[in-house]
Amino acid sequence: MRTITEHRAAALVLVGPSAEVEIALADLDGHVLARDVVAPTALPRWDNSAMDGYAVRVADLHAAREDHPVELTVLADLAAGSDAAPQVGPGTAARIMTGAPVPPGADAVVPVEHTDGGTSTVRVRRAPTPGAHVRRVGEDVAAGDLVLAAGCRMGPAQVAAAASVGCSTLTVHRRPRVAVLSTGSELVEPGTSLRRGQIPDSNSFLLAAAVRAAGCDVVRLGAVPDDAVILRRVLDELDGHPEHEGEPGLADGVGRVDAVVSSGGVSMGAYDVVKEVLTAEPAMEFVEVAMQPGKPQGLGRLRGGTPVFALPGNPVSAFVSFEVFVRPALLRLRGLGEVDRPMVEAVVQDGWRTPAGRAQYMPVVVLPPRPGAGGESGDLLVRRAARGGSGSHLVAGLAAAQGLALVEADVQEVQAGDRVRVMLVDR
Repeated sequence: MRTITEHRAAALVLVGPSAEVEIALADLDGHVLARDVVAPTALPRWDNSAMDGYAVRVADLHAAREDHPVELTVLADLAAGSDAAPQVGPGTAARIMTGAPVPPGADAVVPVEHTDGGTSTVRVRRAPTPGAHVRRVGEDVAAGDLVLAAGCRMGPAQVAAAASVGCSTLTVHRRPRVAVLSTGSELVEPGTSLRRGQIPDSNSFLLAAAVRAAGCDVVRLGAVPDDAVILRRVLDELDGHPEHEGEPGLADGVGRVDAVVSSGGVSMGAYDVVKEVLTAEPAMEFVEVAMQPGKPQGLGRLRGGTPVFALPGNPVSAFVSFEVFVRPALLRLRGLGEVDRPMVEAVVQDGWRTPAGRAQYMPVVVLPPRPGAGGESGDLLVRRAARGGSGSHLVAGLAAAQGLALVEADVQEVQAGDRVRVMLVDR
């Protein structure tokens, strides 16, 4: 039986960062940077005002105070964006707006609140210090400084940083395109009238949402029946085999994808169609992993090289397997270096039994810290998200889960008050 660590390593080795593409600044949000961004010039590019006020010489205003203002002649009016550069000499000032270049001769800015707001002359009531309210050249970055490192995710702040140093496009990793499918002849689309033996397909929606939350584009194919011919045709289409073009099938016209995530059909049953179809593939393997839920797993490549993550069919098993094995691989495919969910330590509020010889991922609700002895904030608390615990079929209870409590394989029972490590999955 394979350990979780071993299977996770096998999942990660399947993928590398996707191809590099050039993307316009307006479309960068959510992409992962493929190349460093270096500042071509200093930022700010010139000394500029941090306030609306007056650019002055400190030497003229040593005597200024509330009951004895100093009057200066206003020689210019400088708005943000102005390229004017009047020389501020003795006894003069320039009215200046936030962001405007500080004119030569001035060595401080007096906020308008410390003056009478005059336009031809201005009376200054407070003496400034040298450099007051002046943003200096290079205060943010110097020319040649690293602004954004390859591998960072482009969020609003990162896009703004790129724009601030003049980038109109950046080289990023292409957003991966991932196909999601469920297997099982009993599965029908939600909202369909059910006959005896049928159930709504929740897994393809679960996994599609998880793929999208991991930052990938998703192609949800829905449920594939337990038919080896149909599944083979679908997988070949996703793997880019032209001999199937034009043939009817669930993936008709979808084309090649960067990865396939399936659920169901990987155990030992008579209708485990994923295992039936892919066992003969030389780059595929079906193994048992020492974990609960999620013991049966499939992993590898189709003959065209497309990575496949074949997960168990029970919803909680599929969710846990995605979080532990697939999500890290998809983040690596996007080009990210950090692929792990945050882990915290918490105290168990209610106890539960654990499976012998297997590590357990228990879906839990994370509760606010309980006060310590002195009333200060203490430990996070967790409780099971569903009364049935980690039962692999408890999909409705899974909705409340904010984390997965990891219980090591050598622990036989978790008791109230025990400390556990928790993978946070709601962020």
